[in-house]
Amino acid sequence: MRFSKAFAAPLVRSAGFFLLFFSAAAMAAPYIPDTDDRILERLPFKANDPVARSMAQDRTKLQRDPTDVALAVSLARRYYELVAAEGDPRYLGYAQAALAPWWTLAEPPLEVQVLRASLAQFRHDFTGAIADLTQVLKRDPSHARARALRATIHIVQARYHQAHADCGALHRVATELIALGCEAMVDGLTGKADRAYRSLTDAMTRYPDAAPADRLWVLLRLAEIAQRQGHGAKAEMHFRQALDLRIPDTFLLAAYADYLLDQQRPTEVVAMLKEKRSSDSLLLRLVLAERRLNLPAAKERSETLAARFSAARMRGDSVHEQEEARFALEVYSDPAQALILARQNWQVQREPRDARIFLEAAKAAKDSSAAQPVLQWLADSRIEDRYLIQLAQQLTGATR
Repeated sequence: MRFSKAFAAPLVRSAGFFLLFFSAAAMAAPYIPDTDDRILERLPFKANDPVARSMAQDRTKLQRDPTDVALAVSLARRYYELVAAEGDPRYLGYAQAALAPWWTLAEPPLEVQVLRASLAQFRHDFTGAIADLTQVLKRDPSHARARALRATIHIVQARYHQAHADCGALHRVATELIALGCEAMVDGLTGKADRAYRSLTDAMTRYPDAAPADRLWVLLRLAEIAQRQGHGAKAEMHFRQALDLRIPDTFLLAAYADYLLDQQRPTEVVAMLKEKRSSDSLLLRLVLAERRLNLPAAKERSETLAARFSAARMRGDSVHEQEEARFALEVYSDPAQALILARQNWQVQREPRDARIFLEAAKAAKDSSAAQPVLQWLADSRIEDRYLIQLAQQLTGATR
């Protein structure tokens, strides 16, 4: 099976944001209306949207035959991919509902199990996701989507050796661009950033006809590597190239917003995100930009985001901890709470942005000892991230 679609595009959180904000709506029991004409909610589709019509038709068919596994998988995957595009976590609940007849089976159909793993990683149930994916790969070692997703989760949790092994296996089952991109993700986090950047740049040149989704994914990796190395102009070039593809993608917007905030360009963030408030990730960045500009809307949006975080804690939902730590530090100026959240988040995921908020919170709290897990990760991984290295030096007084 050759896997040509960008493997990380639907992962909204991997080596980026894959994954992420699971709302109460996504976990709620299905509501049965008392009349056929009752409006349940208005999803972000236009009335004449062909995607909306197609999905509505599929939902109707699935209601008639809920055991049609091919249709259920197709519909669930479309909902899942909408999360990446729209940032609205309610779609995850719809995806799970479509798969309900097989959801609790020990060995469901392969594609159901892969989707179950995908949804699990959104909830930060990485252990459950890895278990499902490992079982899928025992049943079908050539399953590219399962292999890629497992590699991504290994990267998110800083298990680089295991990730590299899965990336290597992708050469046999995925496009060369995706396999090289996977390996470059690992290299870019383990002291081989120059090699990773050259590999991805060469691959983009060699595969000019690659699918737009694949190109988007590679451009984002190039932007990340350039940004970590302090090459701002290159990073912005790659971000702009990715935006020019006109593919709706929450992670792209969030990553570019972070870049703009670091460049002290909040006005551009507001213009880009003012209509993107359904995603907690994007709402956070909008709040940060509006606060820097002293805009009146910042207060109300901050209260909205605080309420979302509070509701998540009441549900026992921990997927917001990295973003909530940043919110606590930058909006509430509460480094102690930010440090608690950042430490808890680090137990689950260990990407550069997770390290950044941990180090920033420790610095603000004047507690260098609290940052030891991240400092150890910096030393072990040999990541070439100028800002993280600078933060570490400020915390320890050491040179590197």
